[in-house]
Amino acid sequence: MEHIKGTIGRWQGAGLMATTLLGTGVFILPQMTLEKAGASALWAWALLTLAIIPVTLVFGRLASRFPHAAGPAFFVEKAFGRTLGRSIGLIFLLVIPMGAPAAILMTFQFVTALLPLAGAELLVAQLLVIGLLWLANLKGLQVSAKAQFALTLGIVSVVLALFMALGVQHQAVELPDFESAWQTGPMMLAAGIAFWSFLGVEAMTHLAHDFREPEKDMIPAMMIGTVLVGLIYLGCTSLLWLVPSSTGVAMMGVFDALLGGAGAQVIGVLGIAAGLATVNVYAGSAARLLWSFSCEGIMPRYFQRLNDHGVPVRAQTAILGTMALVLTLVFVFKQDLEQLIAWSNGVFVIIYAMSMLAALRLLGASSRPWILLGLGFCIALGISLGERMAYAAALLMLVLPLLWWQKGHLQRKADSAC
Repeated sequence: MEHIKGTIGRWQGAGLMATTLLGTGVFILPQMTLEKAGASALWAWALLTLAIIPVTLVFGRLASRFPHAAGPAFFVEKAFGRTLGRSIGLIFLLVIPMGAPAAILMTFQFVTALLPLAGAELLVAQLLVIGLLWLANLKGLQVSAKAQFALTLGIVSVVLALFMALGVQHQAVELPDFESAWQTGPMMLAAGIAFWSFLGVEAMTHLAHDFREPEKDMIPAMMIGTVLVGLIYLGCTSLLWLVPSSTGVAMMGVFDALLGGAGAQVIGVLGIAAGLATVNVYAGSAARLLWSFSCEGIMPRYFQRLNDHGVPVRAQTAILGTMALVLTLVFVFKQDLEQLIAWSNGVFVIIYAMSMLAALRLLGASSRPWILLGLGFCIALGISLGERMAYAAALLMLVLPLLWWQKGHLQRKADSAC
């Protein structure tokens, strides 16, 4: 059997981690958290960055010790058995219909800042993007890692330029009263939204074999990338607090105020590019996962078909078609972006919590304090999401019985064949 030859080093891994996490939300989520929690959002971002560190460390140790392309699903399977492990893989697949449309809605906040789209024409434009992604991926077209890394550098450069401009201009800014801003309720609400920014911490565990020395470089790469992203989000939230803006995408107004204009163009282009790249990765990864489950007999064999370019066309059509359906339902029933984000976050809370429980069985006693901190973080986040955990709970109640039935059915077929 051929093995993947690792090529990723520590700093390359840190850059890849940052690229994965920044995605669509860097210019949108800070604004959403400030609208929800005011100055308490600053505490939420700072504490969330600290709280995600134990989770990242545990995922890094799991990936270093048990490198496998299936990531969290493999860790849970190794600790608790095949059925529970596969259920984690399936609920990850089923979060895509919520997560990817949320990413598209974020992306279109930048589009509508440049083009006056509204109502049905906005939905048509969103569905057109889905169709273009389907066509683009027929030949296996994917956004390159170099392009995504360059995009991340562009975002970081803009944030640094804004802070430098703020310092040079010595504008009179209103500093928040951090003591009065410490309000647990608003902080938890903001954290429930902000958690979206760290979806992807677990994604690096799928790439353990791609590191030259995973035992040495995996954990530092993940930690550096996670902390860097947390600081970027905290920086963007601080900018929005210090330089208030009434524009639809507030970061565009901040850019105009500090750098003299072109905020809609610069922030808009970066936001659209990041959004489309993220949705493309979502769709391609989910299609491959659906194809893989089809080959393993977990999902119908219908999705096994590959075209001449090795693209699982039927799986890709199913994923993008479901995304289009969700976008249409969101438009018809007037669901907001925050709701989609919360539903997606709930699924990842379960995936992360189950990975922490798996780590209790798989890792040594020295990891236990970090595991318990990570598990506590997942429980606290689940409480903050409240009833919005219902989508994740419903997925588990659907998937687990089906997998148990499938396991028994296959066992009965094997017994009858003997």
